[in-house]
Amino acid sequence: MNSNRLTDEQLRAYAENGYLLVPGMLDGSEVDMLGRCAREDRVLDQHSFGRADGEGGTVRLSLWNHPTDTIYGMIARSNSLVGCAEQILVGEVYHYHSKMIMKDAKVGGAWTWHQDYGYWYQNGVLFPDLTSAFIAVDRATRENGCLQVIRGSHKMGRIDHILTGDQAGADMERVTQALERLELVYVEMEPGDALFFHSNLLHRSDQNRSEKPRWSMICCYNAARNDPYKESHHPRYTPLKKVDDTEVLKAGSKRFADAPESEAAWLVAEKDTSAAGLKKQVS
Repeated sequence: MNSNRLTDEQLRAYAENGYLLVPGMLDGSEVDMLGRCAREDRVLDQHSFGRADGEGGTVRLSLWNHPTDTIYGMIARSNSLVGCAEQILVGEVYHYHSKMIMKDAKVGGAWTWHQDYGYWYQNGVLFPDLTSAFIAVDRATRENGCLQVIRGSHKMGRIDHILTGDQAGADMERVTQALERLELVYVEMEPGDALFFHSNLLHRSDQNRSEKPRWSMICCYNAARNDPYKESHHPRYTPLKKVDDTEVLKAGSKRFADAPESEAAWLVAEKDTSAAGLKKQVS
């Protein structure tokens, strides 16, 4: 893994833009191992569920709360990844949840414009002191539905969200105005690259109509000082035990199925209630 700490310049870029791309956070052998483990993982597949995108497509993902001793958990707990999150959030962080987004060739659905805090606000999280590390498992391009972000949109604060399909979508009147004033960026990534982004950054992705898959793993971190005031389907503050980066490849030879399901705390569609309180979009 890329064990370098973020520079002051990188941290300023994150604060200004709302995101930061770190090339090669996982090296070739690590991301190859991650991809093989994920695609051959029967338990990961069994716990996947779909989210209708409101455009006729469905996004498939698996989501879990607590990192384990598998390759997924070792990545989420690695000194490098957690260290970057701690620098960004200026202090101790804990694992809010992780997910694998399975945007398969030809059938992978879209994500509507949204802010992650548009979901997580519903869970009793008082402040948007959260960051996500989006790790490219496959090459991400405009053709296979790479992430799109609106540079600097995190400075707008939390925007009202409504349900679009099964997803929480940001108020499109404000998104449209933001697009007229701020830059739209297509974040193309190589396997192993990591994009850290603010919980109020507006982002979306298109359906994957290409012949190439676009899988990604996302590790979400909350500042320890930002412990939610109420219980929800995502955890309150839970101390995070960091591990050396070398543990990633060591864990790669094991299967995710080796860890008890209760340890991973899988979330199924019915329990992922971040958007449950939002109003449906009126067509």
